[in-house]
Amino acid sequence: MAGPAPRRRLRLRPLAALALLLALAPALPAARAGQGPPVRLFTEEELARYGGEEEDQPIYMAVKGVVFDVTSGKEFYGRGAPYNALTGKDSTRGVAKMSLDPADLTHDTVSQTGLTAEELKSLDDVFTKVYKAKYPIVGYTARRILNEDGSPNLDFKPEDQPHFDIKDEF
Repeated sequence: MAGPAPRRRLRLRPLAALALLLALAPALPAARAGQGPPVRLFTEEELARYGGEEEDQPIYMAVKGVVFDVTSGKEFYGRGAPYNALTGKDSTRGVAKMSLDPADLTHDTVSQTGLTAEELKSLDDVFTKVYKAKYPIVGYTARRILNEDGSPNLDFKPEDQPHFDIKDEF
C-alpha cells in the first residue's frame, strides 16, 4: 500500500491571494447605494490617476493605505491648491510629518529616519479626526491588502465609517 501523497507547497499569484484574503475576511465595508462608489483596491498607478489634475475626475489620496475621496475639499486638494501634492498617492509619511516635501510623500513610515512617537500620534489623530471623519473611504492600496511577495496580509483590517454598511461587497 502506498504512503500518503507528498505535500506540495501552495503558491498563490497576487490576484488569487487577494481573492483568498477577501473570502477569508469577515466582512468589508461597502458604500450604501447612492452614497458613492464601492470600496475597491488601488494600485499605485491607478491611484495616481486621481491627483486632481482632471476637472471631471474625483480627487483621491491615501493615508495608512486607506483611499479617501477628498473631492469635497477641492479648494485644499485640487489642482494648484495648497495640499494637492498629497493627492494621487499614499502620503502617510507626509501627513505624519505635516510635510509637503516630495521625499515625505510616501506610504513608508519606517525607512529614512522613521517617525517619532509624536509624529505617529499626530498621524493617528489626523487619520481619525480629519480623514475618516470628513471623507468617504473609496478603497485600499494594494500594499495594505497584500504583502510584498503578493501573499495576503492576514493582519488586514478594513476601516469603517458611519455611512458604510458592513457587507461582503468588496
